[in-house]
Amino acid sequence: MLAARSKAREGTQPQIEKLARIQTDSVVTMLRELYPDLHFEIVAMSTTGDKILDTALSKIGEKSLFTKELENALERNEVDLVVHSLKDLPTSLPPDFTIGAVCKRENPLDAVVFHPKNCGKTLSLLPEKSVIGTSSLRRAAQLKKKFPHLEFRDIRGNLNTRLKKLDEKEDFSAIILAAAGLKRMGWENRIGQLLSPEDCLYAVGQGALAVEVRAKDQEILNMVSALHDADTVLCCIAERAFMKRLEGGCSVPVAVNTLLKDGQLYLTGAVYSLDGSDSLKETMQTGVSYPHQNEDGPNDDVQHVGITAKNVPGQAQEAAENLGVELASLLLSKGAKHILSVARQLNDAR
Repeated sequence: MLAARSKAREGTQPQIEKLARIQTDSVVTMLRELYPDLHFEIVAMSTTGDKILDTALSKIGEKSLFTKELENALERNEVDLVVHSLKDLPTSLPPDFTIGAVCKRENPLDAVVFHPKNCGKTLSLLPEKSVIGTSSLRRAAQLKKKFPHLEFRDIRGNLNTRLKKLDEKEDFSAIILAAAGLKRMGWENRIGQLLSPEDCLYAVGQGALAVEVRAKDQEILNMVSALHDADTVLCCIAERAFMKRLEGGCSVPVAVNTLLKDGQLYLTGAVYSLDGSDSLKETMQTGVSYPHQNEDGPNDDVQHVGITAKNVPGQAQEAAENLGVELASLLLSKGAKHILSVARQLNDAR
């Protein structure tokens, strides 16, 4: 028997539990189609990070707060796989675990949900000093620069809680959320504006689901590897390598945009000061068209920034990882470390 344990939240957070359950259900549905003879049991559990609802994400600290309990269950063989939003997973996983599957990416862009009284408007049309809710330093830094007439304030809670805060109070004119989460919840009709990469680069891994497994469990690893979407894998390897080289995370504004077209992978990466006044942004590309070589050997299960993808050409994965590292190194050579260091200090002092 196999169990997929989602990051479902319990008790007072039914809608986040619903999103986690929807995400897990989508993965299990794909697995059931591939392996109709196997039985999958889904069990919900909450994490420490999920329970801290009164603190901005950037102040909580390590992403491991959202994964530790889940990995403990994996380690104890209580579950065989865990479904995550990829953007919640740190770029360095504990050595006993790996991302065994990265599913086809949903729309990675950020979306604006407006207060009912602002229906039909866009951010640029909102009145001076309108308050926008977001718990993301990345979003706030970019949008402060793009829309200086607006004010940005932290908003925490699950999707349902944030929408209630928006609709039932007058505190916020709009809030910024990931389009992928809204779509998975069936709330696409609430999206008033999709933010293009020109307006707001997205978070590393945003819109993609990841399946975390035990690194040495070949049976489970082989099973979930069928869920890999090759294009998503390569884009996310490049993004995660970029983030890892920068030593970025929730507490600093780091953003990306990737495009895979005609065998070329294009990665745009940027770092920002907290107010968006200081930034560095560059784009690089690399070829990722390599034949798949079915060679079992010592490098068969090599990981690239925590991802094991045996059915994606190894040379392509290596090229994607190198692209992320090289782009980050370029930004570091232009002063990215100082920008991020100041941003981290200012965030810690808030």
